[in-house]
Amino acid sequence: MLRSQPIDYLESINFNILGMKVLLTGAFGNVGLSTLKVLVEKDYNVRVFEIYNKKNRRIAKKFKNRIEIIWGDLRNKEEVNKAVHSQDIIIHLAAIIPPLADTNPRLAESVNIGGTQNILDAMKNLKQKPKLLFTSSVAVYGDRRYNPMIEVTDPIAPSRGDYYAITKISAENLIRESGLDFAIFRLTYITSIDKLNMDPLMFHMPLDTSIEICDTKDIGLALVNAIECDEVWGETFNLAGGKQCRITYKEYLNDMMEIFGLGRNFLPEEGFAEKDFHCGFMNTDKSQSILKYQKHTLEDYYAEVKRKIGPKKHFMSAIKWMIRLNLLKRSESYRRHKFFRKKAGAFTVSENKLIRKILAANFNRIELLEKKIETLEDLTANFIERKKEVPVVKQVQSA
Repeated sequence: MLRSQPIDYLESINFNILGMKVLLTGAFGNVGLSTLKVLVEKDYNVRVFEIYNKKNRRIAKKFKNRIEIIWGDLRNKEEVNKAVHSQDIIIHLAAIIPPLADTNPRLAESVNIGGTQNILDAMKNLKQKPKLLFTSSVAVYGDRRYNPMIEVTDPIAPSRGDYYAITKISAENLIRESGLDFAIFRLTYITSIDKLNMDPLMFHMPLDTSIEICDTKDIGLALVNAIECDEVWGETFNLAGGKQCRITYKEYLNDMMEIFGLGRNFLPEEGFAEKDFHCGFMNTDKSQSILKYQKHTLEDYYAEVKRKIGPKKHFMSAIKWMIRLNLLKRSESYRRHKFFRKKAGAFTVSENKLIRKILAANFNRIELLEKKIETLEDLTANFIERKKEVPVVKQVQSA
């Protein structure tokens, strides 16, 4: 999946050699593209370090003759050294994100932590050391449903099983201990008009979670504005959309589903987790005062989504039963709910509580066992059917 071209594969583009040299990792991701567009608009001398694949190659063509590209892998020290060489600023966005980061924590560790260490080592080896702008995450604060107002000085307390948050915390620590000039930005719930797909991660957030969105274009602007802002160095900041971007997750989902033509309360509450996620309202007074990046509100985002959906809203409304069924198949919480309802329906309330507690602790094992039992039942049924056919065959042969 993470395939890189040989180290000598370099796309040299015509660029302004007199401007400040900025290396951007993860440039073709969501926030990366927003940042890249602002860098190009402001005439920075941009070098991109990205994984070589068809998707990234296609995106790269849109920036032909405007950027320099080095294809490579953060886990490869030699490739990282080549990318970092002669740069003034490193904007490090590349990372393995959820859900892949949580299902494959070893990969996330090797890229998010190991890759960051490779960048730091490459920076230290240079005589003229560049400065680093690093994006972390609101996930480092953990579940904030009962204390939603987040200050940058709040304790670091990632939710259980959030390996992505753990890798970001480790990377932050490496950066602070490096002795290099740096600024760390913890990003909130990022929205993008180009990322409207619904994935299983949507069910991981409890409905009563407070969220403060931020448009990806505003994040890109903040990071680029930070390049020549003397006040950012050595500091950590929250980046979020501001008071006009705050809402509960339940209301946000209802608003979005209504825009999609699926209606409010489209998905049952049983489909969503009850704890162990993150997000909240972030105090961004400090970051906004020096970076001036909060340009889009929640209502602005809704308006963009409405324009993007357009007439497709009526088509989605016609097949909403199919969409609902497909989405709920991806929800572990909903599968667990159906399992409990099926297994515990014949017991008393107190017995149900005990059963739910036991089953919750062993849900994945029990679900796997059930699948094996179903397979065994199918094999047994097939065997019985074949056994019945044997006497008939013998009778035919005898006749």
